[in-house]
Amino acid sequence: MAPTTRSPFRRTLALLAGTALLANVGASGVAHAQTAPAPATPEQAAPAPQLAPTSPAAVAPAAPPVQMTAPGNGPASVADLAEGLLDAVVNISTSQNVKDDEGAGPAPRAPDGSPFQEFFNDFFNKQQGNRGPNHNVSSLGSGFVIDPSGYIVTNNHVIEGADDIEINFADGSKLKAKLIGTDTKTDLSVLKVEPKQPLKSVKFGDSSVMRIGDWVMAIGNPFGFGGSVTVGIISGRGRNINAGPYDNFIQTDAAINKGNSGGPLFNMKGEVIGINTAIISPSGGSIGIGFSVPSELASGVVDQLREYGETRRGWLGVRIQPVTDEVADSLGLDTAKGALVAGVIKGGPVDDGSIKAGDVILKFDGKVVSEMRDLPRVVAESPVGKEVDVVVMRDGKEQTVKVTLGRLEDSDQAAANDSSTDDGVINPDPGENNDMDEPDQGGDQGQAAPDGQEPHQQDQGQDQKSPDQKGQDQATPGQATPKHVLGLSLSLLSPETRKAFGIAESVDGVVVTEVAPGSAAAEKGLKPGDVIVEVAQEFMKSPDAVATKVQTLKQEGRRNAQMMVAAANGDLRFVAVPME
Repeated sequence: MAPTTRSPFRRTLALLAGTALLANVGASGVAHAQTAPAPATPEQAAPAPQLAPTSPAAVAPAAPPVQMTAPGNGPASVADLAEGLLDAVVNISTSQNVKDDEGAGPAPRAPDGSPFQEFFNDFFNKQQGNRGPNHNVSSLGSGFVIDPSGYIVTNNHVIEGADDIEINFADGSKLKAKLIGTDTKTDLSVLKVEPKQPLKSVKFGDSSVMRIGDWVMAIGNPFGFGGSVTVGIISGRGRNINAGPYDNFIQTDAAINKGNSGGPLFNMKGEVIGINTAIISPSGGSIGIGFSVPSELASGVVDQLREYGETRRGWLGVRIQPVTDEVADSLGLDTAKGALVAGVIKGGPVDDGSIKAGDVILKFDGKVVSEMRDLPRVVAESPVGKEVDVVVMRDGKEQTVKVTLGRLEDSDQAAANDSSTDDGVINPDPGENNDMDEPDQGGDQGQAAPDGQEPHQQDQGQDQKSPDQKGQDQATPGQATPKHVLGLSLSLLSPETRKAFGIAESVDGVVVTEVAPGSAAAEKGLKPGDVIVEVAQEFMKSPDAVATKVQTLKQEGRRNAQMMVAAANGDLRFVAVPME
């Protein structure tokens, strides 16, 4: 790369400008463009003698000299705060025994003809030659002590798969650590060391009271430089970076780099309000976009890991999908808010009918559910067995129902036993989204799901048909004449249509045999083989019932018809089809 020549004048000007700005920053932290004149002495305060008109001074009186104040000390120092916290922040080094070059990629090679090609290739050949059948892989991270007896918090990805974990303290001492518990969904782990004397510790603060613009301080081990302190502000709250089901990250511009993972983010009281976890960086270094797990989420997880060695989260037993503008309009909501219940797990906590498919959950245990992703988090943070009030929108009215939460880990067994349908609720396939209150991957979004997978409707319908029916969009011979509604050709669900489209016996409703290209229904992802179970929360028994209900909705001034649609394999979603 050619050297960059920088003008000495421009460099000097920049330095001078910076010096001038800093010189005029007072204790208040405000930069002043001009300082106030010094107080006048008694002599200066006395009236000046009048000069004769012919005196030059009378024509051009001399201006008083400009008085300059001493330079200020810049922004308030955080040295005292950092000094009291450094001993509680630790460096974590791990090692893992990897067999047969597992995880090692091919050695890089210099371009052919490069003057360094021989040296470059010899170096990497030698490195590979020195590597035996087994070799150790080391990594570095950060953590912090939360109890003088030796409990330490860090990120799961810092110690995941490690055979050996060593804690390096600020005074140079080292202790071996054992893993107490880990939670992959929030990327948190708790370690334990056995110190000879009590350790310096820090405590969790309340991240919920932190505001955008509040000052924060990060301490960690970036690139192996232990005890590094950086200061910044909270840049954002409630960030979803698709790292897990409970994303609610704090965004900060305090410099966070590789090695900071697991380290604390402090408020100006010295309380931990976040655990530094991720950065966005094309170069691998800090560009001022870092993310921390908020203490309001982390503290409960850490307490459970310390007490049980595992997490014990609440479980509602529903599948949910977003409330779009069209769905909100079809349900009579003023705005798109809440979480739409797309299905209820058989044997789950709300299988008693307290919550039904088609309900929109607006509040959970007094907490507002502004959007779909809020619900799994607030449910998971609730104690197992707690009875909570849930506010739902049902039949155009808000209702409050009481629900006793189950345990999230029990959901595997419930879903495994979930193979029937009840009261029009079609349950998901066993093994799919069965371990939590999962967002439904279908719906009328037509976008990738939060985990990057395609929505269910992209792989249903035609792929669920029998082999001789794949790719066929028309009704099979012998069927009754279809009813045409909103660009959909509808027929009764008979044994013939079940066989033609591969529709499960547990599914009931009105089958879609054809979808008009370019229609609103086609744009919403409806396809032949889908089954309309409900329209506007009313079960559909025949194509005529669908046509009648749609006409009624039009007369009521509704712009969208909310449909509960089942795929051939029983997966359920809600679709709001425009009627205009």
